[in-house]
Amino acid sequence: MAWALLLALASVPGLRAAQATAPLPKVVELVDAGRFADAETAIADALESTALLDATREALEFERERMRRILIDFHRDEAEVRQSLRERIPDLREEEFARWKQANLLEHRIIDGRTWYFDRAVSNLFRLSPEAAARRAQQTPFSEGPMESLNVHQASVREQALAAADSSVAPRRVRVTQTLTVDADAVPPGETVRAWIPYPRAIPGQQEDIRLLDSMPADAEIAPESALQRTVYLEKPARAGKPVEFSITYELDIHARYFDIDPTRVTPAPATAELAAHLGERPPHVVFTPELRAFSRKVVGDETNPYRIAQKLFAAVDQIPWAGAREYSTISNISDYALHAGHADCGQQTLLLITLLRLNGIPARWQSGMVFEGGKAPDHDYWNLHDWGWLYLAPYGWVPMDVTTGRFEDAGELEWFYLGGLDAYRIAFNDGWGTPFQPAKQHFRSETVDSQRGEVEWRGGNLYFDQWDYGFEAEIVN
Repeated sequence: MAWALLLALASVPGLRAAQATAPLPKVVELVDAGRFADAETAIADALESTALLDATREALEFERERMRRILIDFHRDEAEVRQSLRERIPDLREEEFARWKQANLLEHRIIDGRTWYFDRAVSNLFRLSPEAAARRAQQTPFSEGPMESLNVHQASVREQALAAADSSVAPRRVRVTQTLTVDADAVPPGETVRAWIPYPRAIPGQQEDIRLLDSMPADAEIAPESALQRTVYLEKPARAGKPVEFSITYELDIHARYFDIDPTRVTPAPATAELAAHLGERPPHVVFTPELRAFSRKVVGDETNPYRIAQKLFAAVDQIPWAGAREYSTISNISDYALHAGHADCGQQTLLLITLLRLNGIPARWQSGMVFEGGKAPDHDYWNLHDWGWLYLAPYGWVPMDVTTGRFEDAGELEWFYLGGLDAYRIAFNDGWGTPFQPAKQHFRSETVDSQRGEVEWRGGNLYFDQWDYGFEAEIVN
């Protein structure tokens, strides 16, 4: 949040604002370049200035934290990665390893002259390289969600929507329990642990009649419906040798969505204040860089119909292979990262598509939460974090898009289901990214963009993801 604020401040006329924000872009550049020692020197020098804005000071201190988090994500040396690969490819050849490394199919960074590999570099390699996947001694299938391939649910949603002439169909009542468990002794005994667990907001036609049934501890503070990243706030004292446990249980009605879009009816979005908020750049993750403009021109060509433009951009982003992601807080510009890394996860793909749509004058916004498998627990226990979005197409209004679940090629009328439709097996926690919590956190967030796992802190600071775990259970009750 501080970095986004400072980018805005830097555009304000006046020498003081420019001087007060000047150190930060250079520090960000040094961190992105892996020059951590130089970045630390620049941070220390800058923090000695009495002219710094408070937001600049906070952002510089976060760059220190960002370096620490990057080293958590990138902590495997080459020997360890080679050994891990040989466990899966016993006859691994040197030229294969060198080639996969050169192509960054084994994601790595050079930090202060040393090469460090991403924690998920090996597992990601097999998703990114069919050649590497075929070389595995044991051919195990990749784990996929139930909605990532065409099934009867999507066909039923479309049929019901057309029959009822309604974009909101297939409702079901779902009971959800979410947990957050802090490691024993992560916080000194007697200190208050503060936890925020994601919680859905009512969205007409999508999720309604939300009722909190239970919480542990019982005293829970639910953020207002207006909170774009809504949470339930809980407090509990730490006890020596014991994990600190939090949970919430609630029910809600979830509907599938489907808009039967006729491209010939689609016109440019009207110029309104409401839509203007979902156009244009929003640094640091939605920026119209020269590279992104060039990519857009190549994909869109001379197309002028907003829906056809959206189809082209959706298909192009859908071609980026999915792979396990770095923590978002470690990336200085997520849409740029998704464009260049050679792979991206759902939130990275969604932010890239949002940026491209906005660049082409199509309003676009964020949504994220959980996806899960239908049925009765515990037989159907699939669940996962997921991000998707919405775009505005006149005269239909806001319609959903899920570029990661993507396009079902050669599927006839269901090919573009997820460009205008959503299944009924997802819960939205967030209608914005990087927005403040209510009540506010006092320390840095673990996840500065999304809010799906939760957040924890105490008087002494934030608790990062390596100090706690989370859980999710969903059961369809009727």
